Amino acid sequence: MVSIRQATVQDLLQMQTTNLWCLPENYAMKYYFYHLLSWPQLLWVAEDFDGKIVGYVLAKMEEDESQPKHGHITSLSVLRTHRKRGIATALMRRSQREMQDVFDAEYVSLHVRKSNRAAFHLYSVTLNYEVNDVEKGYYADGEDAYDMRCYFKRDTVASSTTNNDPVEAMEKLEIAG
Repeated sequence: MVSIRQATVQDLLQMQTTNLWCLPENYAMKYYFYHLLSWPQLLWVAEDFDGKIVGYVLAKMEEDESQPKHGHITSLSVLRTHRKRGIATALMRRSQREMQDVFDAEYVSLHVRKSNRAAFHLYSVTLNYEVNDVEKGYYADGEDAYDMRCYFKRDTVASSTTNNDPVEAMEKLEIAG
């Protein structure tokens, strides 16, 4: 069984380790601290029954005031042993809800490798992101990235108190393993 909860400073080392196992893009510990200190509401972890972090989302609010207020997913990772269980979806939806409710974001953006078909499917089909642009040579190895966005619908905020809200259901979710 896996539970989704807000990340704490004690989780950062395990989050970084999960990143190192799963992704070619890695971050220094100070980058994780910066996110946690600046936007603690946007960092979420998936914790296994034994307290091990098996997934996380690292997110932030963009600070460029010339653009509409929006969030950005810096990194999302789930250990291979725990994939295909809805964990990534739950982490993303929780962080996105906080962007909208706490920071009044209009949308959320992210980058994904053009070759990462599984992630592209998650973002475009499951989470309704759309390709905004292609950034040539975005990654250190020269691979292109899709710049993707998901716009929040303001009229759904008022209805989020109903029992049909999937994000609300995710808050209470314990994902069976």
